[in-house]
Amino acid sequence: MIDIIEKIKKLKAEKNAVILAHCYQNVEIDEVADYVGDSLYLSQQAAKTDADIIVFAGVFFMAQTAKILNPAKKVLLPREESGCLMADMINYKQLMEFKSKHPGVPTVCYVNSTAEVKAECDICCTSSNAVKIVESLKVPEILFLPDTYLGKWVEEKLGNVKVTTYPGYCPTHLRIKPDDVTEAREKFPNAKVLAHPECHQSVTKLADYVGSTTGIMKYARESGEKQFIIATEKGVVDRLKRDYPEKEFILIKDNLICPNMKWNTLEDIYNSLMYEQYEIDVEEGLAAKALKCIDRMLEVSK
Repeated sequence: MIDIIEKIKKLKAEKNAVILAHCYQNVEIDEVADYVGDSLYLSQQAAKTDADIIVFAGVFFMAQTAKILNPAKKVLLPREESGCLMADMINYKQLMEFKSKHPGVPTVCYVNSTAEVKAECDICCTSSNAVKIVESLKVPEILFLPDTYLGKWVEEKLGNVKVTTYPGYCPTHLRIKPDDVTEAREKFPNAKVLAHPECHQSVTKLADYVGSTTGIMKYARESGEKQFIIATEKGVVDRLKRDYPEKEFILIKDNLICPNMKWNTLEDIYNSLMYEQYEIDVEEGLAAKALKCIDRMLEVSK
């Protein structure tokens, strides 16, 4: 493993490349990544990088977003089949049908969506900034897509905005049930439960803290508590265990693994850099429309 890590670092230097890695990735990818974080953080890094090549260790919509933000740069996705099941739940036609039922209502799309969807929405958001984004619109009602559960969590947090949601969801987070929280609390009565807002509302209502992957990691880092039950993808627990060995982190269920996020390996990243595969491209007109949606989010998130 040390050998391939050194080869990747050498290629990065030779090609002026940057590697962005989502924190659901296999943890060893952090050894070569320049930036590791959630979708908002990685979007911000993509927007300001001076690298010639961006290798995105994540899934398709993330690499596509990076390309939209950097049309002149080469953006590579190490595994071209790395899609997002939630993002695939809505396409252009489905979005237009959804909007047609609610004419004139502003549309907020989760970053977990394709360029075709972003191009037809008013503003983008991530789980880190969804509440702030919706609040910034200063309207009594919005449409939110594709994640029902994040949208309804935002509605509950704000209390004064009607959020009509599209019926999309994250299959990994929906594996977590209220009984899992109850059983974990019985087993670890002193532990704090930290959950992602993509979980069902019946789960987030039982948590001590609800937030993005970065939010969960920040809470765990700054808390004086020593034991945490984590209700999100396994990659977060892997990193918490590595970074804070003095604390205990319990994954609420063993099967919280996003298969698409876990496809990337160090070998894939090496091959991606070596052969400059698989390049992500977005048609110029489409990219320009989608960029407005993303830029508006980044501006609000400053």
